[in-house]
Amino acid sequence: MAYPKLWLGVGAAAALVVASGVVLYKATLTPQNDMPTGGEIELPSTRGDFSLSQLADDQIALLSFGYTYCPDVCPMTQSVKRQALAELSPSQREQVVPIMVTVDPQRDTLERLEEYLAFFGEDFIGASGDQAELDDVMSRYGVITRRVEAPESAIEYTIDHSSSLYLVDRDGDILQRVLYSQTPQGLTAALSHELSR
Repeated sequence: MAYPKLWLGVGAAAALVVASGVVLYKATLTPQNDMPTGGEIELPSTRGDFSLSQLADDQIALLSFGYTYCPDVCPMTQSVKRQALAELSPSQREQVVPIMVTVDPQRDTLERLEEYLAFFGEDFIGASGDQAELDDVMSRYGVITRRVEAPESAIEYTIDHSSSLYLVDRDGDILQRVLYSQTPQGLTAALSHELSR
């Protein structure tokens, strides 16, 4: 008679996995209590001087922070952005402005950012600035970075950085923060929610 107990245990474990998945999914969509302050972003970009205030009233920025020498998280983030944008209708797509702000101004020139982001979409914008400008923006968006020296590597160093995505309006208000994921479902849901308002 051990079989019923075994199946009860398996059923409880499955229920726990499903419940954990629901909680994690909701966590990617709901605003957190420790939401960063956000605010205006005014930086040189691959499209000239960029400012959130340039967005139309019905547009939102799909904002991420990263760098072109990033070996894994950054290309995955841009790929997820591309996949989520592909799920939108043409009219919704026009309302979203994808932008990546570099955390590595020493190497990420605007020319390099433009070349890098072209792999993900012609509408992707890259932004940079001097270190003080970027430090200000990163502090307001809760982005933490740490340079890691790699003396044996040709790239010399990497930068560990937080990897959330932000949906931001033209006033610099953070509408949603979406946690990093290798799949686009959370971002797609967040975009659909904001664009349907």
